[in-house]
Amino acid sequence: MPAIATSRIAILATHGFEQSELEVPLNDLRAKGATVDIVSLEAGEIKGWDEKDWGAAVPVDRTLAEANVADYDALVLPGGQINPDVLRVEKAAIDFIRAFDGAGKPIAAICHAPWLLIEAGLLKGRRATSYSSIRTDMINAGAVWEDRAVVLDGMIATSRNPGDLDAFVATIVEMVEQGREKRQAAE
Repeated sequence: MPAIATSRIAILATHGFEQSELEVPLNDLRAKGATVDIVSLEAGEIKGWDEKDWGAAVPVDRTLAEANVADYDALVLPGGQINPDVLRVEKAAIDFIRAFDGAGKPIAAICHAPWLLIEAGLLKGRRATSYSSIRTDMINAGAVWEDRAVVLDGMIATSRNPGDLDAFVATIVEMVEQGREKRQAAE
């Protein structure tokens, strides 16, 4: 059985996430058998942004205070302009991201979500991509920015935009498989 089918993945988001950047990974990963939790700052629902206006709400499975990195195999960070901008000033969110990195677990960020990786100090010297409007932010944070659909550097994957979602999800699956193999080899 593929590791993705028995994995548990956290999607960290809050109000203003780009609708497709949360829903496509959520639905595709669940379709592959993964257990996927929406983790957010507060219980209840969070509302997406769908291109030019507010989108649909999704239920929160766990608050950030309830979520434990040890329970997850990977972390997905959807973009949108609002979502990562709100999360990057929340110490608990940045600590959660750093803990995934510290545990050597996969982190996947799309569009504007690499702002969170910048805030967590995880991009210096790493190859990465993002939505074009934050390219300078990425370079100023020390990333080696590449204009590619998805860039994988170690256990951190970054992707440009919603047009790259199929490649983004495929990279998440690949990272979960590789991460499981590495952890099993270390045991």
